[in-house]
Amino acid sequence: MKMNRHVIGMALAALAALPFRVFNKMASPELDEKHWYRIDNNAEEPGKPIEVLVYGEIGNWGITAAQFFRDLAAVDDGVRQIHVGFNSNGGDISDGFAMHNGLNRLGERCVGRIDGFALSAAGIAVTGCHKVWMADNAMFMMHNPWTWTSGDSDVFRKMADVLDQLVTGIIASFKHRPITVSDEELKRMINAETWLTAEEAKAIGLVDEILSGGARVNSHGDTRIMNRYRNIPDAVKAQLDAEPDPEPPEPNPAPEPPAQDDPPEEDQEPEQIAATLAIELIAACTKEGIGNFAQHIIKASGLKSQADVQREITRAKNIRDLCAAARIPEKAEGFISMGLTEDQSRARLFDALAGSGFGEIDNKGPTDNPAPAATTRAVNPGDIYAKRKNNAAKGAA
Repeated sequence: MKMNRHVIGMALAALAALPFRVFNKMASPELDEKHWYRIDNNAEEPGKPIEVLVYGEIGNWGITAAQFFRDLAAVDDGVRQIHVGFNSNGGDISDGFAMHNGLNRLGERCVGRIDGFALSAAGIAVTGCHKVWMADNAMFMMHNPWTWTSGDSDVFRKMADVLDQLVTGIIASFKHRPITVSDEELKRMINAETWLTAEEAKAIGLVDEILSGGARVNSHGDTRIMNRYRNIPDAVKAQLDAEPDPEPPEPNPAPEPPAQDDPPEEDQEPEQIAATLAIELIAACTKEGIGNFAQHIIKASGLKSQADVQREITRAKNIRDLCAAARIPEKAEGFISMGLTEDQSRARLFDALAGSGFGEIDNKGPTDNPAPAATTRAVNPGDIYAKRKNNAAKGAA
């Protein structure tokens, strides 16, 4: 056990020194992950545009406008064209507006390209580009913004007014394009949750050029967000539900001779086994987008066995997802470090949401001026009995 503690300490020190980057608190930028964001500088090829890919949600659950422009500024020389490819379910409208305005300020150098989905906030963002290209099999969608809040009726009325103002902002964003329909028609389309093909988007001025596609329309964002949308075209539903294209079979490699360097696990020293598990754990956490929780997972698993390590990684992933779904992702690290199970974490999230007023209607008035205490004296049965006895005596006299 003392050896294990020594190795755990070494693993935590190595983890602190690792130069890996946690992408958006989710996954590394692989094409098959839910959130994929990349900027290719192409500096070694003069004249080639800077390529930006926003394949995932926009906002705190994916790529924020702040991170987007910070990374872009690091490679932008102010001369080359910037091509921004979108394949996104949408996200936070504030980040959508910010990305729209920032892209618009880049002027003629900026070209937006809809590679798959430009839904909701993604549609707002891409229309800030000077030119917009759209794959012939891609989809554009506009709809009313939505939110949740808590409070009394005045709070809800004010929030409804804010949502109406946001619709005005969406219309203003779209009108930065050469739109061919009226504001009233745009408002009707937004209210109706309108999905547009490339041809339809071009017909009303949202798109300048249609590109030849060929790939299946799909999104690298979290598909659970699609449950918010009520008018998803059947063709899009079919593609979302379809199984991914099968990978071509890999050729059978020539059998390799058994390695002689590493002894079987049962013959390895406990310290060697723990060190191997620590390396595998850190790599697995980085791949799953929970690298920032690796130190807690190392401690919880004790680096005892592969099964213990995998169980703790699964627990951390599930708790991370629960906190993200509850919109309080900052709770995840605390729950994981405390060793809570998924059910215990779910219960604490419920308490946190309930305590904040989420889903409750509190009809109690303000407590700044508490009601005065009651002044009526409690009834004393002895007094009643004595009074009746006195009255009876008077009657007898």
